[in-house]
Amino acid sequence: SLKWIFVGGKGGVGKTTCSCCISILLSKVRESVLIISTDPAHNLSDAFAQKFTKVPTLVNGFHNLFAMEIDPTQEAEEKEIFGSPSDNEFFKELAYSIPGIDEAMSFAEVMKLVQSMRFSTIVFDTAPTGHTLRLLSFPTVLDKGLGKIMKLKSQFSGLFSQLQNMISGSQANPEELQDKMEHTKKIITEVNNQFRNPELAKYKIDVDNIIINQVLFPDKGNACGFCHARVNMQNKYINQINDLYEDFHVCKLPLLKQEIRGKEPLESFSHYMLNPYEEMWKKQ
Repeated sequence: SLKWIFVGGKGGVGKTTCSCCISILLSKVRESVLIISTDPAHNLSDAFAQKFTKVPTLVNGFHNLFAMEIDPTQEAEEKEIFGSPSDNEFFKELAYSIPGIDEAMSFAEVMKLVQSMRFSTIVFDTAPTGHTLRLLSFPTVLDKGLGKIMKLKSQFSGLFSQLQNMISGSQANPEELQDKMEHTKKIITEVNNQFRNPELAKYKIDVDNIIINQVLFPDKGNACGFCHARVNMQNKYINQINDLYEDFHVCKLPLLKQEIRGKEPLESFSHYMLNPYEEMWKKQ
């Protein structure tokens, strides 16, 4: 029943690889799946060994898995959010005076783009943790920001029109601007409602799956001192995770000797998400 899946974590832990594997598994049981990268340093093209753009592109070797890479900030800059170019510039200046609203407007454009598409499930390959936490809070920021702008506009609509005429030399259309802002606010409200779960924590996102990636499982009989020291260190943290998140589904993925790049290696690696590698390793 999941519609939105966010894969988040620190930089360099393998979020893109895990996102690709999740999307591959979903493509086997869902009608259509989109994996979308919101990280400016895109890696989807590298992972699938195929060039992707901001337009959903069918992944080679699949009939229902699509991928796209977009820069949220650039998307917002290219769109005329509030109507004509002059209206857009005037209200953008006003809107961006609200702290955090610039990134929130970028997020709004991404959501408008995604909502216009028809996919069973959308997997977000996100930027490192700090960016993702801000991303998850954007619907609330934008909802409040647009509410303030619309309130100001209704109270001072005459003044806004005069100021805009002085600045841009064009006549504003209040009704059109109102409709644009109402439409944007409606989309954000819908997305926010999909994100929300009243029983959950700070950002009200249901998080119940944890992937521990790049776990070292040394070959049996391996006398490498460094390897065993590494195993002891990682076991300490894995035990902490098991204690802290006993109610979560924890998936351990192995550190492989080769790079995971391309359709076949990703499909093979995704197998370990459903069939624990550790069980296979213990039987060796």
